[in-house]
Amino acid sequence: MQGGAELAVKEIADRIRDYEFYLICARLRRDLPKREKIGNVNVYRVGFGNNFDKILLPFLGFLKARNIYNLSKIQNLTSKIYIWGIMASWGSLAALVFKIFYPRIPFLLTLQEGDAPEYIEKGRGGLINLSWRLLLKKADFVQVISNYLADMARNYGYKGEIEVVPNGVDLEKSQIPKLKTQINFKSQISNLRKELKIEENEQIIITVSRLVRKNGIGDLIDAVSQLSIINYQLLIIGSGPLEKQLKLQVEKLNLGKKIFFLGDVPNKEIFEYLAISDIFCRPSLSEGLGTAFLEAMAAGVPVVATPVGGIPDFLENGETGLFCEIKNPQSIAEKIKILLENDELREKIIKNARELVEEKYNWDVIGLKIKNIFNKLTK
Repeated sequence: MQGGAELAVKEIADRIRDYEFYLICARLRRDLPKREKIGNVNVYRVGFGNNFDKILLPFLGFLKARNIYNLSKIQNLTSKIYIWGIMASWGSLAALVFKIFYPRIPFLLTLQEGDAPEYIEKGRGGLINLSWRLLLKKADFVQVISNYLADMARNYGYKGEIEVVPNGVDLEKSQIPKLKTQINFKSQISNLRKELKIEENEQIIITVSRLVRKNGIGDLIDAVSQLSIINYQLLIIGSGPLEKQLKLQVEKLNLGKKIFFLGDVPNKEIFEYLAISDIFCRPSLSEGLGTAFLEAMAAGVPVVATPVGGIPDFLENGETGLFCEIKNPQSIAEKIKILLENDELREKIIKNARELVEEKYNWDVIGLKIKNIFNKLTK
């Protein structure tokens, strides 16, 4: 399953054809090619094909970036070069090293993090805190995907120009009501229900999430155990370190016939699962923005979420979704039940949410905004 940051780079690069993109990342696996082109992005993977490559990325990534830069100098293209760090990550540290050696090259930093503030402050023995401060000190321009992350950047000492440009949604793929009129698509989703052994009268609650603590999936499992409605199924799409623990929780609650762990699903297939779903819920403890919420809203699936991080940027309680309380299964269950029982509210939320996504979270609009930032940097 592709993460929000990776998806954003691909969607933006596909829409900005008059720039050439060179993506430098850790190789991580030996079966991955050292170099390939994906859409409008030239991908360079550095390292030896193991997890240690992440730690080497700041140094090997810098060396690769320097090689690309030197080639550009030969081709007289250096006036149009900039460096772009995605998240306060190992890759962005490579961009930081490059910026130290080549201070005249503009450095754009994009923050997409969904980590809790306490983790950023104290995680990995304070190294995450230090990396944030170093990156923000050297960045010439900061783009963030939510107002929450803009405030975080300021709190960590950034004093330069900053712009909020969110991640977006593929509106073509998410036109579920329209797609449902097409015979092929109707057949696809009908077969999907049969494959999952879901009866026609069963309500479907879905979450798309990494199985990590910050996403609150344990709270969601506790919540559905409290639902008074009998005919429901919970679909959990995603994987992560808590998978075994969450499956044990389901077993203890005797919900094995009600909750399905589907693992990672290719992004292009996510909308098929949304098409058969009635509620999307992810009771996050922290969230940078939450592309999965936006995809659900675009697909006409009403959302239950917590008012944390960047979620309040797009979710207005009672208008584009419903807020539940953090770490409160009873509150989560109550809000799910409201949306399943109140058809008028449900339809209102579906309509408003889709209109909001079309207006503000369209990749075409977002791509243009990012291009304007690039143009500012290369003047």
